[in-house]
Amino acid sequence: MSISVVIPTMNEEKTIGDVIKSLQYLNPVEVFVVDTNSTDRTREIAESMGATIVDEPRRGYGRAYKTGIMKCTGDIVVCLDGDGTYPCNVIKPLIEILDANQVDFISCDRMTLRSQNSYTNLHLIGNKILNFSISVLYGYRLFDSQSGMWIFRREIYKKMSELSDGMSFSQEIKIEALRRGTLIEVPVRYGIRLSKPKLNTWGDGFSNLFGLFTKYVRR
Repeated sequence: MSISVVIPTMNEEKTIGDVIKSLQYLNPVEVFVVDTNSTDRTREIAESMGATIVDEPRRGYGRAYKTGIMKCTGDIVVCLDGDGTYPCNVIKPLIEILDANQVDFISCDRMTLRSQNSYTNLHLIGNKILNFSISVLYGYRLFDSQSGMWIFRREIYKKMSELSDGMSFSQEIKIEALRRGTLIEVPVRYGIRLSKPKLNTWGDGFSNLFGLFTKYVRR
C-alpha cells in the first residue's frame, strides 16, 4: 500500500525538519507540507528535506487538511501536526494494524498515555466534554475526539461530506469515518510542544462544541 502524509504548518521551523526526517523510514512515501503563510524558514527546511510544499493562504485547520488530502495519491493517508508532538515511529505498526484488522480509520488516542507535561487538565476536561457530547448526539464513544493524528484509507475520505474548515475538522472527520466505515483508536504517547500553540483553548473549545450541534442538526 502506498503512503501519503499531510502536515499543515505555520511557523514550524524548529520542528518540521525532524518530523519529515522521522517519516523517511516509510520510503517510499510522499509528504505534503501545507503551509499557511509561514514567516520563518518552515517552507525552506521542508523543501530541503524532500517534502512537496502546498500553499494554502486561506486560514483554517480543516481547510489546510482538505487542501493537502486532495493532493494525495497514496492508498493510505497519514495526517499529523508539524510541531513534533506526535510519534512518527508508530506509523508503520499502525498501518499494519489497519490492514490486519481491515478497518478504515485509526485515530491516535493521546489520553490513555497522557502526562501533565504534555496535556493540561483544562484540555483534558474540554476533551471529555466534547467526547461526551459526541456520545449523546451521535452514539459514538471516543476517548480522544480532538486527536490530530490519523491514519486512514483514502477511499473512506472520498465518502465523507460536510467537513469543517476550522478546528472542528478533527472531530468531524472521526464522526464521518464512523458513519461511513470502521474506526478504532490506538493509544500513542503525546510529546511536549516546542513551538507556540495555535489552539485557542476557550474559543476553539466552544466553537467545536457548537460545531457538533450544528452538524447534528444538518444530518
